[in-house]
Amino acid sequence: MISCIDAFASQIKKYTIVVLDNASIHHSRKFRGHVEKCKKMGLELFYLPAYSPELNKIEILWKQMKYHWMTPTSYPDLDTLEQALYECLSNIGTKHVINFV
Repeated sequence: MISCIDAFASQIKKYTIVVLDNASIHHSRKFRGHVEKCKKMGLELFYLPAYSPELNKIEILWKQMKYHWMTPTSYPDLDTLEQALYECLSNIGTKHVINFV
């Protein structure tokens, strides 16, 4: 996560806010220690308040993508993850179907 944030921060041109959920990786000691470096790079990290993800449709979709539609090979680097996300999202409604009922 830190390398992804650093790679993103190196490309920004103006003050930017990244919204993070409450995933444990976002609250790790190592990641929290990185927050000041992010600020110096012009990147503000904003944590969402706690809520009930099972009531939020996008959280249901992300969980389906992460645990069922994407594989561990989707995550080695930012470019591969971006391509895997694009492929996954492009196939929603055809190859990938979810029922929110």
